[in-house]
Amino acid sequence: MSADQTRLADFLPYLLSVTSNAVSDRIADEYRARFGLKIPEWRVMAVLGDAGAQTQRDLVGATRMDKVAVNRACKVLEERGLIARSPNARDGRSHHLELTAPGRGVYGEIMPIALEMERKLFAPLSPAEQQTFKALLARIHQQAAGPGE
Repeated sequence: MSADQTRLADFLPYLLSVTSNAVSDRIADEYRARFGLKIPEWRVMAVLGDAGAQTQRDLVGATRMDKVAVNRACKVLEERGLIARSPNARDGRSHHLELTAPGRGVYGEIMPIALEMERKLFAPLSPAEQQTFKALLARIHQQAAGPGE
């Protein structure tokens, strides 16, 4: 193997992606079993629970999911009565989406589970290593996002 080639298992973007998917899948299994939520639906709920009302465009940016996935997730959540849509006074072409009372209830039940899953998944790392890991991820995210994000 030449110096400019590498094994996939040593390629950091690949490792980051498969690790992220493994963590998401592990957490998603719990959300699906308890609340019937898929990953895109949970991500939309998490952003709305954390940031409040958002447009679908805002949700696409915050979740880094494509428009179709966000649209589907929003439709499912709206049909289940977990989010509600209201007109956007600033832009008549879009709507604000926000958690309903039942949606806030589900969000409130999920967050302790999410925090417990985080604790279990990151237990092999010391608190200092966890802080370093978060800081490194933030730097990599900023570099990958490039200017303007």
